[in-house]
Amino acid sequence: MRRIWLDPALRRSRAHRTALSFISALSTITLSTLTVASAAPPPPAVSVVVVTKHKIYQQQSYIGRIQATRIVNLVPRITGYLEKRLFHQGAEVKQGQLLYVIEPGPYQAAFDQANAAVAAAKATLANAQTTLGRSVALLHTPAGQRSTMDNDRATEQSDAANLEAARAQRETAAINLSYTQIRSPINGRIGATNINIGNVVSPTTGTLATVVSQNPVNITFSMPARDALKLRQDYATQGGLDAVELRLRLPDGRMDPQIGTLDFTSNQISQTTDSLAMQGTIANPRITGLGAAKLNDRALTSGEFVTVVVRAKHPVEQIIVPRDAVLSDQLGNYVLTVNAQNKVVRTSVKLGQTTPATATIASGLKLGSHVIIDGIEKIHPGLTVKPEIVKSPVDSAHTAQG
Repeated sequence: MRRIWLDPALRRSRAHRTALSFISALSTITLSTLTVASAAPPPPAVSVVVVTKHKIYQQQSYIGRIQATRIVNLVPRITGYLEKRLFHQGAEVKQGQLLYVIEPGPYQAAFDQANAAVAAAKATLANAQTTLGRSVALLHTPAGQRSTMDNDRATEQSDAANLEAARAQRETAAINLSYTQIRSPINGRIGATNINIGNVVSPTTGTLATVVSQNPVNITFSMPARDALKLRQDYATQGGLDAVELRLRLPDGRMDPQIGTLDFTSNQISQTTDSLAMQGTIANPRITGLGAAKLNDRALTSGEFVTVVVRAKHPVEQIIVPRDAVLSDQLGNYVLTVNAQNKVVRTSVKLGQTTPATATIASGLKLGSHVIIDGIEKIHPGLTVKPEIVKSPVDSAHTAQG
């Protein structure tokens, strides 16, 4: 075998080039590693709230309707020309206030005639009583006869009966005369008149106008049977219905400042809706500052739809978080919390009563836990985050409510 001898200088040159290539490759790897390390993103920032308890009022909402405690239809009780209308349509009226006048002339004449008949009957009876007294005095004398006395007694009794009949007729005439004046039987607000002055009215004409009581008013609504059972169970030891109050949310979203009472529940559950009819009462005072305008100057109107909030009179302490912090999946409801190592943890919870803004946590969440309320869309369980404690929106809402 033939050996090839290289010059030592050439061998050193090749070794030098190999070393330089290795150093260059190592430098490239190191720079790439540093570049990747410097490009790693920081932990995402999230806003968290510290779990605390708040005093809240247990409540449920239902659709209800305002109903006047008294609604009276004014109907003529006699026949005659409608002579006067003495009210402004839509105005407040008082009990006993004169509203309509039906032509009184014929009924006044009938009363006068009946009154005269009573006077005549009195005179006839007085004469019969005198005659009977004379017959009784002569009974035991030769001029007296028992048959005459008996006839005079019968005449006296008949005249007494005629007097009573005349008085009854006069009373009927007086009642008919009083019907010519139609007065308001209640305090309330009167609606539009249905018959104009000059028309003939009678008991078959129908309603002239309607008077609706204004203050207080009733609230009628239905409660699902399961809610009614829970209501009974929750407040059985707190005074029953006396532990509940009613608040109303008006159609424009405002809350009525008055507080109502729940004072009636039906004795039967509806077979079609499986609900229990309920009724409450609430004050409906006049709104000041509207002047003398002939319009409804009260917050509640009979027939109006409202949202009825059935609320406990006394608050209880419960954990509340913003509703947006509660998520749901196939496993149920949960919130994302941050542990001591700043890692995201999925925490299953059981909800109590909820509103569009808040959620009551019945179980699953401990006091002092950090619940993520902002930045949820960019994180997942197990991810390290940078938490920032903020004031819970629930605190502000609770302060405003109180």
